[in-house]
Amino acid sequence: MSVFEIFGFALRGVAANKLRSGLTVLGILIGVAAVILLVAVGNGSAKQVEDSLAALGTNTLTVQGGRGGDTGYRTDLTLDIVKALQDRESAPDVKSVSPVVSSSQTLTFGDASYDVNSVIGTYPSYFSASNSVVASGSGFTEEDVDQAARVVVLGPTTAEELFGTVDPVGQRIGIAGQIYSVIGVLAKKGSTGFNDPDDVAIAPLPAVQRSLTGYGPVSSITVEAVNADAVAAAKAEITAILNAKMHVADGASSTPYQIRDASQLLETRTATAETFTVLLGAVAGISLVVGGIGITNIMMVSVTERTREIGIRKALGAPRRVILTQFLIEATLLSLAGGGLGVAAALIGANFEIVGIKPVVMPDSVVLALGVCVAIGLFFGSYPASRAAGLRPIDALRYE
Repeated sequence: MSVFEIFGFALRGVAANKLRSGLTVLGILIGVAAVILLVAVGNGSAKQVEDSLAALGTNTLTVQGGRGGDTGYRTDLTLDIVKALQDRESAPDVKSVSPVVSSSQTLTFGDASYDVNSVIGTYPSYFSASNSVVASGSGFTEEDVDQAARVVVLGPTTAEELFGTVDPVGQRIGIAGQIYSVIGVLAKKGSTGFNDPDDVAIAPLPAVQRSLTGYGPVSSITVEAVNADAVAAAKAEITAILNAKMHVADGASSTPYQIRDASQLLETRTATAETFTVLLGAVAGISLVVGGIGITNIMMVSVTERTREIGIRKALGAPRRVILTQFLIEATLLSLAGGGLGVAAALIGANFEIVGIKPVVMPDSVVLALGVCVAIGLFFGSYPASRAAGLRPIDALRYE
């Protein structure tokens, strides 16, 4: 018997019970679509992290303090440290230094109110260092900082939520009971899925300290190196200045501050995103195993229902390998049909956002999913096929 004849027998076997075959295909379809889509969500999350950090700038460093080091006490970041970092003789590779304080606040405009994710107090250099581009209006100036002017630049999400279709520039809003004038709106950066960098309000540091946070230490310091190649040199200069200002002993195993550049943040967040992707893929993979068990179930039923047919064919001289191959082909066809439809469903689903993340389907995941489908068909179909091929003709012919 030729391969084409065996394949024809297998097709007729699958088509003999369309509803049962369709339900089995549906199980594989759901499993494959879930695996591809959930892995795509993980990849999309990683891509958004990369995009958001790229938007921050490759020559930006963030200094965070308030950690206990070998000195045994907590050391905070102060404006004196900011001034030391601005010294071009001590830090020639540093382009700008921007102290940052932040606070979650409720913004009001007329009868409308909105809880903004972060009200930031800083210097004008922060806009360049954080790649925050003013799309309409203008940013504040050094003069505004000197005068502690109550002016604010809103992120696009904040502006939309608070003003709707009204032009925010020139309007007055309330922040913690204080009146601020909106002088600009930032360009959209885009959400990272779990954090929206556009949900922000930026104002001069003294104004925010006076009305919101108090004149304590700053939360962090954003430092911009002169270029991407100078990041390592700038980091070394910052370290030397911080060690001197915070009286960190030479050879200390830990420091009361932490300096992070974009590459470190990218590595950390990418590793987290990869773990997230693997976890999602593993969870979705369980549904593929369930679909494979469904294939075993339908093939066992099929073998039982076609026992007499198998007996007649073996009595007429059909060898064991022909029966075995036919049932393996049937199982693989069911698995591949489900896999193909699952890929199509996943590609359609990838056009929509899932939990705020745009899925990114990788070709490797599609190829892997189809390969797993073939493996599932062969693995879960092997026992029923072996059982069918092992039936004795005399026993099969007596079966009722």
